[in-house]
Amino acid sequence: MRTSDFHYDLPPELIASRPLERRADSRMMVIDRATGAITHRMFRDFESHLRPDDLVMLNNTRVIPARVFSDDGSIELLCLDRLSPIEWRCLVRPGKKMKVGRIVEVGGTTGTVVEVFANGDRLIRWSEPVDLDAHGHLALPHYMNRDDEVADRERYQTVFAKEEGAIAAPTAGLHFTPELLARVPHDFLTLHVGVGTFRPVQVDRPEDHEMHSERYAISGATAEKINAAGRVLAVGTTVTRVLEHLGRSAPADKRLIPSDQSGETDIFIYPPYDFRVIGALLTNFHLPESTLIMLVSAFAGRELVLEAYRKAVEERYRFYSYGDCMLLV
Repeated sequence: MRTSDFHYDLPPELIASRPLERRADSRMMVIDRATGAITHRMFRDFESHLRPDDLVMLNNTRVIPARVFSDDGSIELLCLDRLSPIEWRCLVRPGKKMKVGRIVEVGGTTGTVVEVFANGDRLIRWSEPVDLDAHGHLALPHYMNRDDEVADRERYQTVFAKEEGAIAAPTAGLHFTPELLARVPHDFLTLHVGVGTFRPVQVDRPEDHEMHSERYAISGATAEKINAAGRVLAVGTTVTRVLEHLGRSAPADKRLIPSDQSGETDIFIYPPYDFRVIGALLTNFHLPESTLIMLVSAFAGRELVLEAYRKAVEERYRFYSYGDCMLLV
């Protein structure tokens, strides 16, 4: 299997650069994996597709305004990980200016480059914590072709976002409203979505791709609910990756080990893959040849997924982070 096997053509005007006025007004393509049937619904009908014994699992990470600029405008920094209140692991541009010992100021707060990692990331140590609410920007995906706006602070965030640490939103969760969520059986885990989510696969064979690592946490009580559920419906690829990561080490008669879990996962799911935990998936439409479309193809079959994408283009669905969604059952 080649990376090019996951290509599809997308007219650029179908990329959603802004959200709909109301979250639940998104369209929802429903794909029956057993029959191959593809139907067109609205997301507000989501609960009608649930079984009585379903558990809907969501990612409650909260996006931080992780992109900052130096006071003189010459340096851009993207905080990949806050190692402490005053230490950041960062992507910086331009990198050639940011050697060890270089000073940068953001909102009057002084930062010093104390280490350059092998992959080019920088360790920045600040004189005091940087006020991201005042000086930070959301790192919107490049395909939106715009800078963040005030409205994005609320809309590029799920209504159940709680645990701060993500650079990107778990976009399948953006469609939920508090009212809809209250009507479905659900629980949460946390995976802090990193910049690697948007990193393209630049090798011919998917198995040669080096997957990024992301931090996760899940409680023992939640694990027990997952064990007891008839079917686990994962909202998004981030939830899927955490649950399947844990499922690989679970006993044969359990979906998960029922105890508190936290750590990092770099699991890369692509066809063929035997899913241990999830039985249904809600997800947005993903970029061609990306690790995300490979994960969805592992769950529903590459040919069916690509046929669904062709129909989505024909039906003028809205694509990517602020776009419509598909439910695979």
